[in-house]
Amino acid sequence: MASRSRDTSSGRARRRPGIGWLGRRLPARAVEAASHLQAFVLSGVVTVLALRAYLEATNYPQLGGGGLHIAHVLWGGLLLAVGLGIPLVFLGEGPRTAGAVVGGVGFGLFIDEVGKFVTTGTDYFYAPAAAIIYVAFALLVLLTQAVRGRTGRSRLTSAERTANALDVVLSGQPAGLTDRRRAEVRRLVRGAGSATEAAMAQLLDTLPRREPPPAGFWQRSMDRARRLAVWATRQRWLVWLVVAYLVVEPFLIMVAVLLDGVTGELDQEREWGAVLGVTATALVTAVLSLRAAWLLRSNRPDAFRLFKLALLIDLLFGQVFNFTVNQFGAVAVVALDLALLGVVTAEHRRLRRAADRGDHPPR
Repeated sequence: MASRSRDTSSGRARRRPGIGWLGRRLPARAVEAASHLQAFVLSGVVTVLALRAYLEATNYPQLGGGGLHIAHVLWGGLLLAVGLGIPLVFLGEGPRTAGAVVGGVGFGLFIDEVGKFVTTGTDYFYAPAAAIIYVAFALLVLLTQAVRGRTGRSRLTSAERTANALDVVLSGQPAGLTDRRRAEVRRLVRGAGSATEAAMAQLLDTLPRREPPPAGFWQRSMDRARRLAVWATRQRWLVWLVVAYLVVEPFLIMVAVLLDGVTGELDQEREWGAVLGVTATALVTAVLSLRAAWLLRSNRPDAFRLFKLALLIDLLFGQVFNFTVNQFGAVAVVALDLALLGVVTAEHRRLRRAADRGDHPPR
């Protein structure tokens, strides 16, 4: 009788790599999938913000005449089609990145007009539209993080790593590959077997060597921003300034809402549900931040884990209501929350590494 591979600890049949739950072999996962999704999301976010700023500055002009109005959702659909078509027509890494960026711009133009399609009066200025846009991009960010966790080199099978290596080689025709890309190919096929490694080495020898292009303005700016972020997360005074802000800020929100209620300004607010959502989120984050502050003396890794949780709750829930109340004025708050999350995450990782080594990190 044929034997089946089973997990002896659970008694369930062990799923072979690359096989889906329905028993069908899935396509090979792309190691750069998360980077392409990230390019799609970033280009979409920049498009929405730039478009809103332009429309505000030009008093919302309309294209068309004689009863016609060419809404920018149509341009968004066109660019989405172009973004999809580029990697369908051309091979290689460059076209996929270009398709992600063009498609992201198209998605930004599309989602910006969501207010027209969720209201009977096609209201572009529908108050919750900003929150819907924020939720759409927040979900895309979560999807990107989920894909990143499942497509790292350590999570791919040997066959998938080999397929990705071949894809990189394919992108080197006919322009050639830089030394960095060649090293990446060798890393991908490492451990795939001597025959595969030898065959890949022969393929690499057939490709011309290409010098890396000079760093552009965008790349230099990103490198400087990355170095600045690393420097900032290592400053002890900044970490404790962030802690103080996280403890105080939720209480300031609740006090502001209370004062608006006393002075009667809340009577003019149309989105009462969103105001209650902002207040409830502030209450939850205040409780978490106070608990985290209490743990700072006895268990600092857990304290910063709670600070991180408070920020994630605010980003995933509180800012949805904040966009409804303050519209795109909430963008600055989201940017600040993301910066705070970066500092708190870096400190949490440092404390966990120190705890794993048995060290006592400096306060």
